[in-house]
Amino acid sequence: MARIVILGGGFGGLSAAHALSPAARAGHEVVVVDRREAFYLGLRKLWVLAGLTDLAAGSRSLRGIARHGARWVQDQVVAVDLGARRVRTEQGELAYDYLIVALGAEPRPDLVPGADWALNLYDAQEVERRAGQVRGLRRGRVAVGILGLPYKCPPAPYEAALLLDEFYRRHGVRDQVELVAFTPQPSSLPAAGPAACAAVEGQLQAKGIRFHPNRKVVAVEPGRVVFEDGELACDALVAVPPHRAPEAVVRSGLVENGWVRADPRTLRTRDERVFAVGDVLELPMANGMPLPKAGVFAEAQARVAASHILHELGLGRPLEFDGFGYCFVEVGGQKAAKVVGNFLAQPAPQVQVSEPTHEAWREKHLFEQERLGAWL
Repeated sequence: MARIVILGGGFGGLSAAHALSPAARAGHEVVVVDRREAFYLGLRKLWVLAGLTDLAAGSRSLRGIARHGARWVQDQVVAVDLGARRVRTEQGELAYDYLIVALGAEPRPDLVPGADWALNLYDAQEVERRAGQVRGLRRGRVAVGILGLPYKCPPAPYEAALLLDEFYRRHGVRDQVELVAFTPQPSSLPAAGPAACAAVEGQLQAKGIRFHPNRKVVAVEPGRVVFEDGELACDALVAVPPHRAPEAVVRSGLVENGWVRADPRTLRTRDERVFAVGDVLELPMANGMPLPKAGVFAEAQARVAASHILHELGLGRPLEFDGFGYCFVEVGGQKAAKVVGNFLAQPAPQVQVSEPTHEAWREKHLFEQERLGAWL
């Protein structure tokens, strides 16, 4: 019987565990290693920021993967030894026959001097602790900014700005609170193409949120952001830190230019027994940009990786990752736009953006409920 070890209990890891349930039923061992006790979708941090809900309502214990025949090990991954086919953790070692690396991308505010003054939008616990300070402002300037590249869930900072706009309007202080969004990129969502950028930037403009592209951050200081070409004073900063691959993955020998490289169709790495899925990957698109780091891609890639393992175990047929993906851009007023496309299409990604609707907003909420229900 084979042992299949999945590193990471996020979108990719949980999708893989779910897809590998036929292997568990056939007597193979499926193990998920993650340092966290619970899983929640990243989109929930935006609702917490805006005071709409809390983390607990959308959190589920990783023990729930037992329903798929998988075993959860709560531990920190320290190293991967490809030659010995072993994973070293803080508490011991795990041998594997197949390995799926789904450890994601880690927010690294430490790479930006002074970033601890800002509220880290990608640390959900910090958002829950500190969001009240942002919502409590009744006068001044609030900036929502991207401190460095790459980062996961590309629309999230713009959704944060739009939901804060709605919050301040609801409390009658929007006229006294200025909202600003900035990015080091030339447009809001360059990987998704001109239509997506126009849709997002149009929403920001319609809500009176000033948008500043091409603003590369040098440092953050109390009360201001320092750019390469100037500075921005602000009373509060909601920030997206640059992201990097986890150190254990960097040292594994699977990384090239900072990220794991894998076959874009099969997700198999240079080691035939090792697959990588989700944000830890860098997959090039036809336009030369990397595939966006988004949960929906991790979910689909994990199903593909699992299918190849199942095929080699005589339990199914292999699939290919097609690059299809979608996301919801929440704009306030219980409305969301839907961005849908084939991001690996040739000669360029093919992406469409819908007008914001209540139906898409509901679909976003169902997206969360369906994943939690299926995986945990």
